[in-house]
Amino acid sequence: MPRVLAAIAFACALMTALASARAEIVITVDKTAQRLSVEVDGAHRYDWPVSTARWGYRTPNGSYRPEWLARKWFSRKYDWSPMPWSIFFDEGYAIHGSYEISHLGRPASHGCIRLHPNNAKILFELVQQHTKDTRIVVTGEGPPAARHEGAARRRQAPLRRYEEDMTFRSIFAPHNPYYGGPGSH
Repeated sequence: MPRVLAAIAFACALMTALASARAEIVITVDKTAQRLSVEVDGAHRYDWPVSTARWGYRTPNGSYRPEWLARKWFSRKYDWSPMPWSIFFDEGYAIHGSYEISHLGRPASHGCIRLHPNNAKILFELVQQHTKDTRIVVTGEGPPAARHEGAARRRQAPLRRYEEDMTFRSIFAPHNPYYGGPGSH
């Protein structure tokens, strides 16, 4: 009987140790709020400003697992831009540090999720210890397209009017009735 109790006690101790060694990490990125929050085992740990994709680019929504990590990385696609403390997900997108800290809190990237380098290091080290137990959830809306489309339409509207007015008749015979311009019939 004492052996059975000892075995049960050992199994309980082992399961407790394994449970404490494993930590479920959920990184939530809210593109609308431009914030990243971190929960460890359901407890809120961190909340930081980020920069996600600016107008014309996209940060994909979804639930992901880290694919690979790099302490130092440089973007081959975007002029060898530094990407310290990178956590890659979804085939090339990453959460990484950025030295353009004045842009944090608003959309500014080509699609990656930018963090202050100090916060990126904290997150990287946490994920590095628990990569298999980490989930990255990206939600929200990117920059409002309607605002940019409206601005583009306003810029193009005078051009369209100008192009419409730039006919042969309006340039060379604006008042000639034989060309059907103003003043004809």
